[in-house]
Amino acid sequence: MALTLDPELRRALAERVRYCHEMGIYDFYRREPGPAGLMESGSAASEIVSAGLPSASTVLRSELREEISARKSVAVPSIAEGNILEIVSPKAEYGVADPAAALKLIREDLGDCTRCKLHQQGRKQIVFGVGNPRAELMFVGEGPGADEDTQGEPFVGRAGQLLNNMIKAMGLQREDVYIANIVKCRPPGNRTPEPDECETCSPFLMRQIAAIKPKVVVALGATAAKNLLAMNSSLGDLRGRFYDFKPAGSLVDSSWPGARLAVTYHPAYLLRDPRQKGEAWKDLQMVMKYLGIESPKKAAE
Repeated sequence: MALTLDPELRRALAERVRYCHEMGIYDFYRREPGPAGLMESGSAASEIVSAGLPSASTVLRSELREEISARKSVAVPSIAEGNILEIVSPKAEYGVADPAAALKLIREDLGDCTRCKLHQQGRKQIVFGVGNPRAELMFVGEGPGADEDTQGEPFVGRAGQLLNNMIKAMGLQREDVYIANIVKCRPPGNRTPEPDECETCSPFLMRQIAAIKPKVVVALGATAAKNLLAMNSSLGDLRGRFYDFKPAGSLVDSSWPGARLAVTYHPAYLLRDPRQKGEAWKDLQMVMKYLGIESPKKAAE
């Protein structure tokens, strides 16, 4: 019988699993449910992620909430109920040294995805991601638009052309970076992806990030930023600084320290309000400084 947990406890359990991964604990053991009323006490859920931690079988909801509060500054995306147990097992790509091979395994696992309702709402194809599998810099947007849905590649429309220009202004080429989205299917009418769609699709993005191991991830727009950081703050509040980031729900190579995550405006927004291009350039300059990339104009001088 499938476990049914309230959303707050699901988030707490997901955070406990992530915390165990950070501590180097990857082996988890599940005990069979005991007498009736076990789920009400929360102990069955605690058993799932006990991982040998002292007294883990008696952890109460309040204790889990205290752990979340103590580490609330850590960027941890929310995880759908169906993924709570799934994330404790290594995926096919885990331990694969070649990131290109790892990304291929993730794409094969994704398949002709029917995990959320977007597959029934007019999508033509899945838009997985594109670019250098060993990229130091990764851009993450919201979701595919009409052009992307047709061509099967992220950021190929007008917003994509602007993103290409932004990348060139940094002294890089599109082929140097990796580009993906929070969701891999086009939402109808280019609407904002809904929370359940993001929660269902984002684990595949987390696995992509874990395989590529970029030094910097740039979240393009509010939807990408809020989902990657698990923060419900305005874009203005999130911009202007780096966040320490490791993909939630993935077994991350211990030799990779994680990425720095920066937030900037989505290129589609900049097309609607060109006045903010200067602010976006400040965000990219911050990234360039961290990566040691010299501005092409300065290099020419």
